[in-house]
Amino acid sequence: MRLLPLVALFCGISVFAAPEKRPPNIVLLYADDIGWGDLGCYGAKVIPTPNLDRLAAQGTRFTAGYCVAATCTPSRYSLLTGEYAWRRKGTGVLPGDATMIIQPGRPTLPASLAQLGYATGVVGKWHLGLGAGVVDWNKQINPSPNQIGFSYSFIMAATGDRVPTVFVENGKVVGLDPQDPIEVNYKKTPYPGDPDLTLPAERAKLKMDWSHGHNMALVNGVGRIGWMKGGKSAIWNDETMGDTFCDKACGFIAANKDKPFFLYYASHECHVPRVPNPRFLGRTPLGPRGDAVVAFDEQCGRILAELEKHGLTGDTLVVMSSDNGPVLDDGYKDHAVELNAKADHYPAGPFHGGKYSILEGGTRVSLIARWPGHTPAAKVSAAMVSQVDFPATFTKLAGGDPTELLKIDGVDVSAAFLGGVGRDYIISSTQATQLSYRDARWKFIPGIGHRRGKSPTVVDRNEQNDEIENLDAAKDRLFDLQADPGERKNVITEHPEIAARLKAMLDAQKAKGVGQPLPN
Repeated sequence: MRLLPLVALFCGISVFAAPEKRPPNIVLLYADDIGWGDLGCYGAKVIPTPNLDRLAAQGTRFTAGYCVAATCTPSRYSLLTGEYAWRRKGTGVLPGDATMIIQPGRPTLPASLAQLGYATGVVGKWHLGLGAGVVDWNKQINPSPNQIGFSYSFIMAATGDRVPTVFVENGKVVGLDPQDPIEVNYKKTPYPGDPDLTLPAERAKLKMDWSHGHNMALVNGVGRIGWMKGGKSAIWNDETMGDTFCDKACGFIAANKDKPFFLYYASHECHVPRVPNPRFLGRTPLGPRGDAVVAFDEQCGRILAELEKHGLTGDTLVVMSSDNGPVLDDGYKDHAVELNAKADHYPAGPFHGGKYSILEGGTRVSLIARWPGHTPAAKVSAAMVSQVDFPATFTKLAGGDPTELLKIDGVDVSAAFLGGVGRDYIISSTQATQLSYRDARWKFIPGIGHRRGKSPTVVDRNEQNDEIENLDAAKDRLFDLQADPGERKNVITEHPEIAARLKAMLDAQKAKGVGQPLPN
């Protein structure tokens, strides 16, 4: 029997099949409200981000990476479905008790990778709704992320400033006492015993005072949006939330190290309320917001170390990006506005706008990719990439056929991750309503009618609530992004033909219609 391989060799027969090449693991590190200018590798001077800086040095840093919308829910919807959120009604920012807006059975990023044999996990912020009707938080919740392609999920239902303030693992609230059931409502109806956080005496007791909107349920000394009763044993600890999420992410990697996996790590750091672990306090001169960016960087470092621990670094595509641009005062008095001004920190970098804004600061975000031996190291790429491309692109890089996903809105930009070119245009939106269209040089923003006043939710160092955003929003606008990346000069009167061309391109995309049919 020992002679068989030798005989076979002389006879030209192959006895031993070549080992099948393992497709890459894919880890998506998704930031929350972290701007283009908040990372050291993008120019931040007062926020130390050594882990993400190292990731950029080992991979490719993109300067034209975009989320789809200037707010979280529509960006996350598009990232997972490959469909522009503005094509679907009900994809704006959701309350904490919303029903799931991604329908089971439709094409999704995790479902596509699961079909290729991947273990698929989501850890962290969800904010895409749960259940099919009124959610009963005391029973198995269905649908959850597990019904749209994820084999494992450990999430918060919405955001840290919205109830319910509990973790949900594979569709069940973690640590819930059946004798203390959870009730949630968003009808501005407090439960008996809830304090009135609009009263000065009650506000004085808060761990973090609210500036607008966060004066309903009181949880861990912080006012939230919505009302919640019960579930005391399941309430999360804001200060240890990041560690909990990171522990679960590292556990998912360890449990699936012997097969291809996709991990969607959706951190909550930097979203309000900003209550980072005490060990991060004072790490920056920017207060809780800056310290939260440092906390996110540490979490990314722990996940990268977990990959290295299991010898998976070379077999893993790691992509880092953010769900929208930055915001400073987003409902709590954590001194972000004045501290950023004092430190001369611009969280959206050279761009105007931020969270909620159609200007570049709202949707041009950090994008870093590392896949040793495939993604060029220490490269700065100007290739345009949108997160709506991730489902098709990740499927292609995993060795799959992205045809069905390409029938929606995404483009295969796998070449960009391998050192080549990206897409030809970018469509951005605000809360799935106002749109813009840019090509390699020009950006067109159609007017949306007369606007009055300023929204208190968009105050930040990048001035997205100033006259350039509020007074000019009624007009059609054209910007030359090569000469004017800060979008300070509207040049539509000088180049009406360019504006007309971009408008026609945008109108052609809109003509596909809201709620277009999806591939089977």
